[in-house]
Amino acid sequence: MTAVAPRSASSVQASKRTEVLENRPVNLDGFVEEWPEKGLVAMESDFDPQPSVRVEDGRIVELDGRTRDEFDFMDTYIADHAIDIEACESAMATPSVDIARMLVDPRATRAEVVALGRGLTPAKILDVVKLMNVVEIMMAMQKVRSRRTPANQAHSTSAKDNPIQVAADAAEAAVRGFAELETTLGVVRYAPLVAIGLQVGGQVGRGGVLTQCALEEATELDLGMRGITAYAETISIYGTESVFVDGDDTPWSKAFLASAYASRGIKMRFTSGTGSEVQMGNAEGRSMLFLEIRCILMAKGAGVQGLQNGSISCIGVPGAVPGGIRAVAAENLVASWMDLECASGNDQSFSHSAMRRTSRLVPQLFSGTDFVCSGYSGVPNKDNMFAGSNLDTEDYDDWNTIQRDMQIDGGLRHVREDVILQVRNKAARALQAVFAELDLPAITDEEVEAATYADSSDDYPDRDVLADLDGAKSVMDRGVTGLDLVKILERTGFGDVAESYLQVLRQRVSGDLLQTAAIFTPDFVPLAAINDANDYAGPGTGYRLSGERWEELKKLRHVTSAENPEEEVS
Repeated sequence: MTAVAPRSASSVQASKRTEVLENRPVNLDGFVEEWPEKGLVAMESDFDPQPSVRVEDGRIVELDGRTRDEFDFMDTYIADHAIDIEACESAMATPSVDIARMLVDPRATRAEVVALGRGLTPAKILDVVKLMNVVEIMMAMQKVRSRRTPANQAHSTSAKDNPIQVAADAAEAAVRGFAELETTLGVVRYAPLVAIGLQVGGQVGRGGVLTQCALEEATELDLGMRGITAYAETISIYGTESVFVDGDDTPWSKAFLASAYASRGIKMRFTSGTGSEVQMGNAEGRSMLFLEIRCILMAKGAGVQGLQNGSISCIGVPGAVPGGIRAVAAENLVASWMDLECASGNDQSFSHSAMRRTSRLVPQLFSGTDFVCSGYSGVPNKDNMFAGSNLDTEDYDDWNTIQRDMQIDGGLRHVREDVILQVRNKAARALQAVFAELDLPAITDEEVEAATYADSSDDYPDRDVLADLDGAKSVMDRGVTGLDLVKILERTGFGDVAESYLQVLRQRVSGDLLQTAAIFTPDFVPLAAINDANDYAGPGTGYRLSGERWEELKKLRHVTSAENPEEEVS
């Protein structure tokens, strides 16, 4: 009998089930093998240093296996500015497993674990969090975040850099509950007009919303100094000296920039994230999480309020390797553990799979962070100039339903259609008045109508881009400030918007926004780590969704009346 030769692997007929699986969205994602020698590994690498520290004459002379003469400038900065020298030797002597257990044990207070963390080196911190699975990371995050009350941040951008669209979407995002709003541009010269649209729209939607315009650092600082924006966060830092130098920066130059913002009462945090160094080709053979921990300690040493981390625009890199999303959750934990405000990512598209996008969100949403997203796309992703977010406007109802299902607070709420239309229309009219007073290219009634009902930039009339750019230049040349905008809003019939904007500017004088994790309530009450400190100490403690806020989150677009099943109560 003649034997039948087996088919080659490439010629095997696929089953119908395999065909179905091959067509699942998750198989459009990219996955790669680990390559530890080049840093393409999440958090388990034989090339990471072993924890060590040595102090002589009040000075750290050895850090994670390097003596001071071998330090790069990140080692030097961390050793001199980020580690509590008096506590480090005793803290480093504590077994890593004991520290990990303290992080999840309600009987160990937040204050105790934060104090212990001040004495740890990057390699020791990594040694601790490597022991924790993702549920334990979430348990620890619930305890160590700085502000008791969770919050959220949104993107409001336009593929056409249309300031009217930005204003209307900012108003909607604000009324839906976002505490911070962020924009960026395709054409940087549009920045003054778009930043004004974001600020005006945000104050229409909800008084006390804080805004920023993410640009190159000089323009971003200028807009902040003028009072057109209220905070900054896209001040990038990196975990290796070689990548830092590629950006013509050092830890000291970033710290100086941070002090410039603080000197004018402008809230500011740095940005970093796992994967940035390997993406830029200079990971120096270290794991992604080890390098991110160095960034976190550098931020702490610089004295900034906090950090936007969670891989951010590099999420595709850790998302492609085993354990990468666990490492992203761990970096959020470390930022909070180091007593920094944490804006925890979820702000970048990284997967075609709806299930996978949700699983990436779970650690931050379920445990609660200072800003669960940084940010959630308050526009359709095709209009998101940050290259798309993990969530966008199509997900609003899903997000609200998850909050209701799990009785958790992700910072948002369902809002009736008539309220949304009202704030969108008012934002467009207010910006129309500001443009007219500043002699900028007119916003027509047709544009106001479009803004009221629009979904995306496709729904707006095209503007004269060259005329807008000339107008944007004139805003900068004339030295227009936030106070000028307040005066215009007051005299053109938008006194309530003017008052809200003025309150935001006043708080810069008081310095309340410089507190860790500072936000405003709609009544302009500052909430920050200093007056809304996280007091979680196990079941029955800490922030609990209850009372008026819980009743608010029970409402969805479609909820059937218990008394009359023919009616909806939302």
